[in-house]
Amino acid sequence: AAVFQHLVEIILSLLSDDAADPRVCLICGDRATGLHYGIISCEGCKGFFKRSICNKRVYRCSRDKNCEMSRKQRNRCQYCRLLKCLQMGMNRKAIREDGMPGGRNKSIGPVQITDEEIERIMSGQEFKEEASLPEHTWSNNGDSSDHSSPSNGASEGNQPSPASTLSSNRSIEMSGGYTAAVRDQYINTPMNTPYQLLPHLFSYAAQSGLLAPQPRSLYPQSHPLVMQLVAAEDLTPLATPMLIEDGYKVTQVELFALLCRLADELLFRQISWIKKLPFFCELSIEDYTCLLSSTWQELILLSCLTIYSAQIFGDLADVTAKYTPSDEELQGFSEDSMELMERLIYLFRKFHQLKVSNEEYACMKAINFLNQDIRGLTNVSQLEQLNKRYWYVCQDYTEYKYPHQPKRFPEIMMCLPEIRFMAGKLVNVPLEQLPLLFKAVLHSCKSSFICNRKGSSPCLTTTGTSPGN
Repeated sequence: AAVFQHLVEIILSLLSDDAADPRVCLICGDRATGLHYGIISCEGCKGFFKRSICNKRVYRCSRDKNCEMSRKQRNRCQYCRLLKCLQMGMNRKAIREDGMPGGRNKSIGPVQITDEEIERIMSGQEFKEEASLPEHTWSNNGDSSDHSSPSNGASEGNQPSPASTLSSNRSIEMSGGYTAAVRDQYINTPMNTPYQLLPHLFSYAAQSGLLAPQPRSLYPQSHPLVMQLVAAEDLTPLATPMLIEDGYKVTQVELFALLCRLADELLFRQISWIKKLPFFCELSIEDYTCLLSSTWQELILLSCLTIYSAQIFGDLADVTAKYTPSDEELQGFSEDSMELMERLIYLFRKFHQLKVSNEEYACMKAINFLNQDIRGLTNVSQLEQLNKRYWYVCQDYTEYKYPHQPKRFPEIMMCLPEIRFMAGKLVNVPLEQLPLLFKAVLHSCKSSFICNRKGSSPCLTTTGTSPGN
């Protein structure tokens, strides 16, 4: 519990540092609310850019196409506002095609486009060209994904690259073909080999869905590397008691105490996991401390959705079912918590559909943990090489194990930015709302699981659902 409290204090100090140095919108200078479509921007410019692209707006400037952009002046010239959005790197490919909230990928960096491309967009020519092309979407079995990868940092196969999926402040243009030699560079070579090339991962024809996948063998080094990661995991059931006798009414305080004990156990398992990692001796203790203090909530969320899901969505769900929130708690349930609830339910359904294996989970966890963009790291290049190594290992293993699911690897990798986003949101949920949030999420997920297992029509409905039900 002391380690858990220490890490919470570290995160709170980081958040307070951010609050003391507020970010400003790169378009108009207003207070920024986060990373939107690739750049730091405010809610106003984010919404304006989305509406302009979704509605294919063509604006005109009555002056010299160089109007001042400020918080007070930004609404006077829509042409110059959209122009600056494009010039600063806002990525139009990151906007969902259905216009619903939530970008396709929240972790990509700004995209650089030429003046000619900007002119085609501003004149409306690009919209006309897109309208003349046959419609093509990247949906999964009719289920439109919230996390289709934009073209920046991805390929025609709509798959993320190691840099685009897990980097929050930059994107890398990729070119060249995908070859076995490139995989060998990261899977077979020693880690002190300098990183020189980021390949275009996913341009081969099997990903297009037009050609049947060809059987192939697993790279010799992939299997032992995956098995080393699995061996570092504690796959035994959680020891925290989650059994309540029939008829017992759980209070808010008791449920909150149980959630704290669970988080405590899960955190200590992550610390033990780090010490068993095959590359433990290759990084400094300072870097491990920095990585864990920044990713512990993501690691816990990922483990709850995968290896511990049976207990979390079974035993813990039964406990939360015995908790009845008061009217005051229901009224205090914020819109942000409601949105978080809906996204957690969506992610549960996604993982339930994918049925992520222990091997895939171990690779996902390592890739998410080895985040070279965290502040305060001392050996970024080593982290980047390790990240790439396990990225390719995971891809190799998944394509070998599931040859008839060519989109499985990108679907799995696309879950990581969402986990990172929601873990950051969970940290900011008021403590008094956590018991109700967990009750609502676990109840909805368990109901959905039961209905799907019985073969009935989907019974999970998040819109208009009361969290107290």
